[in-house]
Amino acid sequence: MPYPITIESLIPHRDRMKLIDEIVDITDHSAITRTTVSSRLPLYRDGHVDSLIIIEIVAQTAAVHVSWRKDTAGKAGGGLLAGVKSADFFMEWVPLQTILTTTVKPLYSADGYTVLEGTVQAEKDLVGRVEIQVIRFEEEPQPDREGVFKEGV
Repeated sequence: MPYPITIESLIPHRDRMKLIDEIVDITDHSAITRTTVSSRLPLYRDGHVDSLIIIEIVAQTAAVHVSWRKDTAGKAGGGLLAGVKSADFFMEWVPLQTILTTTVKPLYSADGYTVLEGTVQAEKDLVGRVEIQVIRFEEEPQPDREGVFKEGV
């Protein structure tokens, strides 16, 4: 059964860039999502998807977790992917129709900076493990009249 919160209410991604199909569970300590590999995903070619896609799947699952935690705390704001701290891939390609289960857990946070670990599995097989760095902000950044986002927001 799908989680009662919609993915679209937690992340800005739409159409081909929305890689998560279902929220399985969210707690203060983790988020679990599912993605079915299909030809609509970026990096699709010849019946499979490049395993690099798991970096974005982990990032979107992290965004689900961060957004949900802010919503439940009654806070505004969001976050931006600042970097990939590490990534280990155990498959080169992921075949179509593979169901990927992604689990993201925060490892540590300080002053608007969080490192999260994501693992991606296809049934019992580990597809990859990714650590990402996220910069959190208390208010949504607003562009100036030229459409440029100001520093320090």
